[in-house]
Amino acid sequence: MDVLIVMATTIAYVYSVLIMVVNIILKLDSPMTFFDVPPMLFLFIALGRWLENVAKGKTSQALKKLMSLQPLQGVLVKLDERGKIIEEQVILAQLIQRGDLLKVVPGETIPTDGRIVDGTTTCDESLITGESMPVDKAVGAQVVGGTKNLVGSIIMQATHVGQETALKQIIKLVEDAQTSKAPIQELADKIAGVFVPFILIISFATWLIYVIIGYTAYDSLKKHSSYGGSNMTHYSQSEIVFELAFRYSITVLSVACPCALGLATPTAVMVATGVGAASGILIKGGEPLELARKVRTIVFDKTGTITKGKPCVVDKQIFIEDDDHLTLDRMLAIAATAESGSEHPLALAIQNECKQRFRTEQKGQCLDFKATWGYGLFARVTGIDCLIPESDTQRSYTVLIGNREWMVRHNLNVSDRIDRAMSIHEQDGHTAVLVGIDNKLAGMFVIADEIKPTAPLTIFALQSLGLHTILLTGDNIKTARAIAAKVGIKSVYAEVLPTQKERFISKLKEKMDPNEKIAMVGDGINDSPALARADVGIAVGSGTDVAVEAASIVLIRDELFDVVTAILLSKKTIWRIWINFIFAIGYNTIAIPIAAGVLIPANIHLKPWMASAAMALSSISVVLSSLLLRYFRKPEIRTYENSSYRQWCTTMSANIEVHRGIENVVGTSQRTSPTSSRSGTSSKLSQLLVDAVSTFVKQSFGEKVKSKLTTTTTTMDDNIGLIVIKK
Repeated sequence: MDVLIVMATTIAYVYSVLIMVVNIILKLDSPMTFFDVPPMLFLFIALGRWLENVAKGKTSQALKKLMSLQPLQGVLVKLDERGKIIEEQVILAQLIQRGDLLKVVPGETIPTDGRIVDGTTTCDESLITGESMPVDKAVGAQVVGGTKNLVGSIIMQATHVGQETALKQIIKLVEDAQTSKAPIQELADKIAGVFVPFILIISFATWLIYVIIGYTAYDSLKKHSSYGGSNMTHYSQSEIVFELAFRYSITVLSVACPCALGLATPTAVMVATGVGAASGILIKGGEPLELARKVRTIVFDKTGTITKGKPCVVDKQIFIEDDDHLTLDRMLAIAATAESGSEHPLALAIQNECKQRFRTEQKGQCLDFKATWGYGLFARVTGIDCLIPESDTQRSYTVLIGNREWMVRHNLNVSDRIDRAMSIHEQDGHTAVLVGIDNKLAGMFVIADEIKPTAPLTIFALQSLGLHTILLTGDNIKTARAIAAKVGIKSVYAEVLPTQKERFISKLKEKMDPNEKIAMVGDGINDSPALARADVGIAVGSGTDVAVEAASIVLIRDELFDVVTAILLSKKTIWRIWINFIFAIGYNTIAIPIAAGVLIPANIHLKPWMASAAMALSSISVVLSSLLLRYFRKPEIRTYENSSYRQWCTTMSANIEVHRGIENVVGTSQRTSPTSSRSGTSSKLSQLLVDAVSTFVKQSFGEKVKSKLTTTTTTMDDNIGLIVIKK
């Protein structure tokens, strides 16, 4: 990029020295030299570079903010056997070792990543995760080094130190991203590769044309010489012609600006990655930043991505109506105690429900625990008086927890009423777990992995951008269909093994246009091969584990809507890069002919120092253009809660195409083909059922109750209809 400036200053200086030496030898009048050109050029170039570096420094402001978060010291403590502090010592953060106990008082910065062992507090994690609201922390909670402790005094144990901390990893990711090249930079490199030789040729051609014109049409040219006025008679034709030729050729060299082309992409990438990091979106370089805007198909993993990934109890029912002793709370206490010997996700859901209900970790005593994989468990439970009052504190319960087959095995009858109650929840993709107590079928827990609150809005926003969404999961067809219906995804691939997910992405890429890219969104746990295979791999909710190798974009917060933000940031960045390119190319296209003197007939011409000033300003303008990306703001999710979204919600569960594995199509949840006789039959069946139920409700409860009911029908198969009635 400095070649043109060096050529301009060198030619100006060498020409000036030679013409001066010749005039001295020939004892001629003082010639017109360009000794003023090199210092003027260097002055404006230095000023331009300084302003440019000031502006470029602002492009990495986000990185500087992150680096400023690095704590300098921490308070190391020692505890006695009762957990009281017996010694405190202030040490440098670099000296903290894994396992050290550290004290953090309100207002101080957390010195390193760790886990709270004593105390409760609230932390401000906004500069790390982009989460504006303070986060409550209790014993056992993870804290992130560099975040601010707001209210409570805590003692924490260091778990990650030095380069292993989340803050260090984020800084490294942002540094790497800001120095990486986007594919679009190749265009600038190709142009820059021929730009300098092209300008040298133009400059020489300018010099040659003026020399030719000077000797063929001297009278029309001489009035534009710097020797103008009455003194012109003292100078020869050759001096005047060569002064003009060299002046305009040097001006061409000075005005040309390859710097603007070179800065168009990297400055925008630096600003965009910094803006992303401030919003909790870590983009690992220019390539994913560019490719994200070309995504046309986005594939979602289910567990931990669309859903919360933590099964919880959403409903409880008791089937024994004539037993005053057995209540919902008592059944929960008995079941949670029986499940205390299990690590199954469903068992943990029941235990967590018990913990939240009774606000204690305590449970009764579980004896003779036996679990049979795929069916359920058997146990004897006693001592639940710690959870709920018991008249007989030594009372023992025989407990069975499991599915229908487990109850039948133990001679407990699953009536049609209970079976229907279970089926209703199973159609929604929930898991119904039966509880038998003392040889009676006592009740049922309904457990579900709930969808994230923003999942439907995220899918709507992505579909509004023209993206095709796919749900890819290892869950069964029934659950996958139910989840897809809740979030509005129309293409579902269920019962897909983790090893098959990567193959699915490969097959999808083969079928698509090379210019259309695929994104895979997952939690980075069991879908890493698929994340790596996709054009853009997005890891959601990684928290402090920012070094998810397979993902090219890491979302620190467990916020699915950040996927939309990442794609919009990519579109905005590439749009800004193209504006920079257009400005840089447009500047050179206009400035070079003017510098060459095409506007001389209009008495408009540039001097070399003017050209160098214009060149410096063009570089600064490109950097300032990139800095406008700093004003990018995450879209407000509530802006999507409009009439279009409400209309979309009415059809979100229709026309869902479900595949078993990555090959076979199972069917759709609602067929709309007018040529299908089955579809007509299903539609008529649904209407008949609605009419029958409406008539029954009217006859049994009256028109007043009927008018308050909301009825929704969904065709589940060719001859099965489901009616959901809500009051």
